Amino acid sequence: MSTSSVVLITGAATGIGNLTARLLAAAGHTVYASMRDVTGRNAGHAAELVEAGQDRGHDLRVVELDVTSQESADNAVAEILDATGRLDTVVHNAGHLYIGYVEAFTDDDIARLIDVNTIGAHRVNRAALPHMRERRSGTLLYVGSTILVTTPPFLGPYVASKAAFDALAVVTSYEVSQFGIETSIVMPGAITQGTNHFGGASRAGDTAVTAQYAELDPLVARTHDAHEQLFEPGTTADPQDVADEITRVLALPAGSKPFRSVVDAANAGVDHVMAFSDQTREAFVRRLGFAETLEVKR
Repeated sequence: MSTSSVVLITGAATGIGNLTARLLAAAGHTVYASMRDVTGRNAGHAAELVEAGQDRGHDLRVVELDVTSQESADNAVAEILDATGRLDTVVHNAGHLYIGYVEAFTDDDIARLIDVNTIGAHRVNRAALPHMRERRSGTLLYVGSTILVTTPPFLGPYVASKAAFDALAVVTSYEVSQFGIETSIVMPGAITQGTNHFGGASRAGDTAVTAQYAELDPLVARTHDAHEQLFEPGTTADPQDVADEITRVLALPAGSKPFRSVVDAANAGVDHVMAFSDQTREAFVRRLGFAETLEVKR
C-alpha cells in the first residue's frame, strides 16, 4: 500500500478501529475513520480523531457510516470518492458482542447481531467493490476473531456471526482476486481491555428463558475474568497489537500480503489450526479446477 493510499475503516469510534485509524494516518495514508452518529453520541470520538490528525499533521478524517444500512455505506463511499477520487483499502472492523444463553436469544437478537457483524461487511463491500473492480486493484482487510476456533461458552451468537463473517470473506476473496483485489484476514484473540467489547456487550432478549438458566449465572458472570486469566502474568492482550499488525500487513507490497494473520496473546494455537484449515481448503479449490481464484490477478 503506497503512502498516498486512501483507507476506510469501519467501527472506528473506539478500540481497534480507532487505534488503527491513528496509526495508518501517522504512516502517511488518507484515513477515513467511520462510525455511526458522528454528530450525536459519537461526536466526541469523531472530534478527538479529527483533532488528533490536525495536531500531528496527519490526514485523518471522519465519515458517517452505519454498517446496518446499505444507503449509509453507499453514501460514505461516495463521499470518499468525491473527495479523493479513489478508495484503496477497506478495513472491516465494526462489530458487537453478545453474552448469554443461546436459547434465550430471540431470532431477532441473532438476526440483529449477524446484521452488524456479518452482513455489515458485505454492505460495505457492495459499496466499495464497484470502484475497486473498475481500477482492478485494492485491499479488503477483515478484522476477524480466533473465536471461530476456540468457541468459548456463553458467546454463542457472537461465535456464529464471526464464523459467518470469516466464511463470507474467504468466498468473496475468490471472486475479487480476479479483479486484482487482495484479501487479508487478521484474527485477534480475546481482548478484555482497551475496547468496548465486553463492557458494551448486549444480553439476551428473552428474560424468561434466561431466568431458567439461573443456576449457570455464576459462570456467565465470570466470562470477562475467565478470558483475562488466559494471559501469562505480566502479559495482556493489547488492541494496539492488532492495530500494529493491520498496519504491518497493509504496508506490504501488492501481492505479498498474508491471507491470514493471528494476533493472540492467549496463545490458543489458532494460527496452527487455521494454517491447516486454509491449506485443506485451497487444496479442495484446486481439485475443483478453480486454482486461479486463489491468486490475485495482475
